[in-house]
Order: sequence, then C-alpha cells, then structure tokens
Amino acid sequence: MFQGSMVALVTPMRGDGSVDPSSLKRLIEWHIEAGTEAIVAVGTTGESATLNHAEHCEVIAQVVAQVNHRIPVIAGTGANATREAIELTRCAKEGGADACLLVAPYYNKPTQEGLYLHYKAVAEAVPIPQILYNVPGRTACDVLPETVVRLSRIPNIVGIKEATDVARVRILLERVDAAFAVYSGDDGMAMEAMLSGARGVISVTANVAPKLMHEMCARALCGDRAGATALNDRLVPLHEALFVESNPIPVKWALHTMDLIPPGIRLPLTTLSEANRLRVKTALQMAGLLPE
Repeated sequence: MFQGSMVALVTPMRGDGSVDPSSLKRLIEWHIEAGTEAIVAVGTTGESATLNHAEHCEVIAQVVAQVNHRIPVIAGTGANATREAIELTRCAKEGGADACLLVAPYYNKPTQEGLYLHYKAVAEAVPIPQILYNVPGRTACDVLPETVVRLSRIPNIVGIKEATDVARVRILLERVDAAFAVYSGDDGMAMEAMLSGARGVISVTANVAPKLMHEMCARALCGDRAGATALNDRLVPLHEALFVESNPIPVKWALHTMDLIPPGIRLPLTTLSEANRLRVKTALQMAGLLPE
C-alpha cells in the first residue's frame, strides 16, 4: 500500500511558534510535484511532542484536505499512554488519514509483553492500517523482532518503520510474511535497506530533497544498485548534516534557508546553532539545493 520516499513532514510554524497553515499547503504541493510517495504528518519531525491534541488533529485534517487523495497520508499517533494513542489514532481515522504510524511508548520502558499488548489494544480499538515505529535511540525502548512477528499477525498492523540498522531490517524481512512491510526509519541506511527488500523510507531528508529521494528510492526498489548509489552519494552529506542537532532542528533551519517555511520551532527545541549552520548549508549546496 505504501512504498518509496515517504516524507516525515515538518510542521511549519511562525516565529511565535504558531502553526502556519499556508506554508503547510505550499510544502504539500511541492512534495506532490516532486514525486514524494506519501506524507507522514505530525511524527517526530512534525513536532508531535509539542502539539496539543487539538493542534495534532487539526494538522492531520489539514494535510488530508490539501492532499485530497493524490498520495497516501500517514498520521503519527504514537504515545506512551495506550489510551492517548487510541485517542490520537481515532482522531486520525476520523480526519481521513490512510494509515497511522505509532512510535513505541517512550520513557516508561515497557516489557516486550507490554509493547505487544499496547499495539494490540490500539489496533483493536481503531480499524485503520497501522505501522509500528521502532527508534530506541529516542524512546529507550526496543521493539524486538519476536514481538514484531507477533504483532504482524494482527490484520491491521501492516508494517514497521525500523530505525536501528540494516542488520535488524534484514532480520525482520526474514521473519515476517511478505505482506508485512518493513520501512527504513533512517535516511543513512535507506538505500541498503531497500536493496535488501524494504519497501521504502520514512525520510527526514525528503523534506529538503524530495525529488532526489524519490529518484533514489525508485532505483533502489527496482534493484539498481549503481543508479541508487550515484544519487545517494549526493544525499549522504544531507543525511548526516540534518542530524547534527536533534531532529527537526537542522531540517527546519534548512527549509527556512530555502525560503520554504518561516523560522518557527517550539521549545524545548531551539533554532540551529551558528556553529552548525555552515555544515547544513554546505550539504544543501552539495545536493544542488542552494546556490554555492
């Protein structure tokens, strides 16, 4: 159902931190024109942690309305409280999202059985396709392959965004049924993950380089290692520079520098430090996204 370059979309904000719907609309049109295969709204990159529930649901509804069925919309609805995850997932379904992405419960460090029961409860409560999201570096919680296999048997849990390493991606691909999709959750490993059988990437880099990411993914998905590598080589500096500080600090600064969004970001995140701006700007120039 979902494949290729799927952007983990930023939530544009004005200088005072309020959501900027007009910039959001422009970004969506830019992505559709560039070939982005799906939009992931209000995930980590969309600053879901600092949006309140009303804002969270409103941004999902705005994205769905603007996309208007042209490409899939996947809504970030994860939470570390199961009831909250159910509420957000229900809101996304009512707002018209095509699927939901649920990050592993963060901070409270559940057991593998707790993870299984958490995801099972959300899936049973809301009949919408759901994608697991494993990113232990941010959650302090690792959804292990045996738990993923158990969850993959639940009909509306349709895939996982895996952000550990290519080795884990390959383990998952060996253990789950072919109908269950594995996606890269890390731009740096995305090409190798797709060449190994992953269906695509949920990408931060696609925010600034949607056309290049679309083309690289298309090559990788058809097994063209040489073609994918040639494109990915242009993207590697971006993959690295966009994580020089906590995501989405660098990518929002990059988009503002490209005159695509206002400078807003919400505390406790701050704008990109002066010390790292040259590195991000240089990566944008190397990818041909800014004049040198």
